[in-house]
Amino acid sequence: MKHFDEKYLLKAFREMLAIDSTTGQFRAAQEWVAGETERLGYQPVTAHKGGVIADLGGEGNPLVISAHLDDIGLMVRKINADGTLNVCSVGGLYPFYCVGENVRVYTGEGKVYTGAVCRTPNSVHVTEEELRTTLGDFRKNVCVVLDMPVKTAEDTRRLGVETGDMIALEPRFTMSNGYIKSRFVDDKACAAVLLNVMKTLKEQGITPKRKVYAYFAFYEEIGHGTTYLPPDARDFLALDIAPTGPDQNSEEHLVSIFCKDSRFPYHYEMTQELRAAAKKAGVDYVMDVFTPHYGTDGDASVLAGYDIRHAAIGPGTANSHGYERTHIDGLRNTYALTMAYILP
Repeated sequence: MKHFDEKYLLKAFREMLAIDSTTGQFRAAQEWVAGETERLGYQPVTAHKGGVIADLGGEGNPLVISAHLDDIGLMVRKINADGTLNVCSVGGLYPFYCVGENVRVYTGEGKVYTGAVCRTPNSVHVTEEELRTTLGDFRKNVCVVLDMPVKTAEDTRRLGVETGDMIALEPRFTMSNGYIKSRFVDDKACAAVLLNVMKTLKEQGITPKRKVYAYFAFYEEIGHGTTYLPPDARDFLALDIAPTGPDQNSEEHLVSIFCKDSRFPYHYEMTQELRAAAKKAGVDYVMDVFTPHYGTDGDASVLAGYDIRHAAIGPGTANSHGYERTHIDGLRNTYALTMAYILP
């Protein structure tokens, strides 16, 4: 586990978590990661639609390693008559995974209001059985309540809130016995792993065995994060979470090598190269298949028409797209496999 810097990784992770970046709301997160990339000694290049790319050195057969910085969240769909907000999801966020969560509402005028995701009606003590037996639905019985004294739609509009405003969920980071619990482990934890890789290469004066780009992407949660790549890219490695479940091999202490997702298999030869690198380096890994509702930025690049091989690895992560949990060992093993794959 050469030069895995747990303190740095957790610091970077928490600083990224502190920046709300619901898909489409990329500017502040982009500025942070571009600044950190430059601080580590690299020259960041920003994509026009959002994203940061850095050349990590090496020659020939370029490999792109990506992690995404966009988060799932909500958007104001309309303002209800009582001043609450009817909302729709941005990315794969479901009511049962966010009812009761604290949020921040970002207006087009640059104001920020706090609030919470609530059921309607909102109190089980004064509600018939309906609240206990009916599933939450953003269109029908779930809303965002602002922490402001609003009673009408006009009250809310006077605050500057309007349809299309972004709503970010509170991450709520905590760590105990190595277990990391937070929203947006997917994928800011993997972005922190990639930054740790970059830090090691620069501090240790290591040149990768091939040309390597780091790509901090946005829009992964809606399917077009890396539909642009550096023109000379030959291979693509996504760092993303490996969801755990009853039919999965993935486990929070391990790094998973992805064989297939809900779209199609990952490139077999590249996947086997990663497996060989893991074995040689003594990395704790498993092979896994993720269906029926999973994909990575590597899929987006292939579907965009790039002539690349694509693969993906990542830490086992529970409660995907909810209040997620992984372990520092899973991040350590993801780092170790990434390093093993690119080292001379």
